[in-house]
Amino acid sequence: MKSILFFFFLFFQISLYAQIENVIVETYYISDANDASDTTGGKLEAGSITYRVYIDLAKGNKLTKIYGDANHTLKFSSTATFFNNNVEGQIFAKDINNNHLKDNTTALDTWLTLGQVATTNTKSKKTYFGILKSQDNDGSILGKNGLLTNTETALGIPLITADGLEALLVTMDPTKWNDNGISDSSIFGSIKLDSQYISNNAYLLYANGVTGINPDSNQILVAQLTTKGKISFKLNIVVIDSTGTTINYVADGRDTIFKDYQGKILSIEKHSNFLTYPPLAPVCGCMNSNYKEYDKSFTCGDSSNTYCKTLVVLGCMDPQACNYDPKANFPVQSLCCYPGYCQDRDISLVCPNLSIDEQFATLGFMIYPNPAKDYLEIQIASQMNQKSQYTIYDSFGRVVLESNLNAVSGNQIQQVNISNLANGLYLFRLTIEGKSATKIFIKN
Repeated sequence: MKSILFFFFLFFQISLYAQIENVIVETYYISDANDASDTTGGKLEAGSITYRVYIDLAKGNKLTKIYGDANHTLKFSSTATFFNNNVEGQIFAKDINNNHLKDNTTALDTWLTLGQVATTNTKSKKTYFGILKSQDNDGSILGKNGLLTNTETALGIPLITADGLEALLVTMDPTKWNDNGISDSSIFGSIKLDSQYISNNAYLLYANGVTGINPDSNQILVAQLTTKGKISFKLNIVVIDSTGTTINYVADGRDTIFKDYQGKILSIEKHSNFLTYPPLAPVCGCMNSNYKEYDKSFTCGDSSNTYCKTLVVLGCMDPQACNYDPKANFPVQSLCCYPGYCQDRDISLVCPNLSIDEQFATLGFMIYPNPAKDYLEIQIASQMNQKSQYTIYDSFGRVVLESNLNAVSGNQIQQVNISNLANGLYLFRLTIEGKSATKIFIKN
């Protein structure tokens, strides 16, 4: 039994190292009537919210690219138009003049970036990078012109206290920046107002890769979005992990390894629910242990997730056995029974009469979760008010638990407490008016 359980959980608990730990959407600022009164940089409505988007990577990983391609859409949208400062604003934050960052509403411009928030100061040789306000301890350069001074609770730390800017003696090589498909006519430019950007042929690339200001937390600013509406986005990114391996993380798709004809790995693509905002509910992978794709190392997923697609059916998969189950997709060899040999178990349990099962199939029942810990849920479908009972057997056909259930009338879900059972494999037999059917489950 121990060996069965070992291989069962080895199958389901594949360990995958996750380079993306989170995507953080920070409320950076909320504009008030005072900000709206200044039209130097364009019309900014009171109540507009400026959001900052950070990719939170594991320590030692680098972010090199944000992109959309033929198979993966890059998307930013809002239920209202985005604000762009039409005097000092830029498509990419790295191009904003550091000397004008504190002018009018320039600091609230909508843009994309890979960490950098302004050009390098020619005198100090320092470059501004984005940092969460909660981690910014060097004061603020904003609010000096009488704007951006709102202090309402909803925006968190005021910009006059912490501006989310950190000046560092780190100079990015401008020849390493590259971009495609993100123009001044998009939501990041100043030519027209718009509420969405959708592209399957766009990217912002810094070949050397960037890390967060704090190496341990490693949170990298990638976008700033100002709008009065509700935002949503889908990102696809390229990460170089601590071993030097390049991995594409995508908002839509599935974990895939692309190889050449010789078997050499060309690229690795992984799905991450973190890259979709608002977060999918629940926030990747399959966390429903009733499915073959179950992977405990992931932090999200349910039975509706594309990763949860194949229900686990435990059973004997040996065609020579009397209880061969053609519907099974996970073999449990110790369950197999052969003529004259059934490991001292009740053959009526492990090789039930098929005609009875077929009759019972018209009534139908399901048990879940599987594996189960403390409770089993029994879902019963019946057209009549009928008495029912269940019996639970261990793998050797010994009765370990039995009880009557409430009368069954229509679809019902009833709960069975199995917390006192030892971990292992069991058979659950439900009997309604003399008709019986048996299902296998695991207690862990």
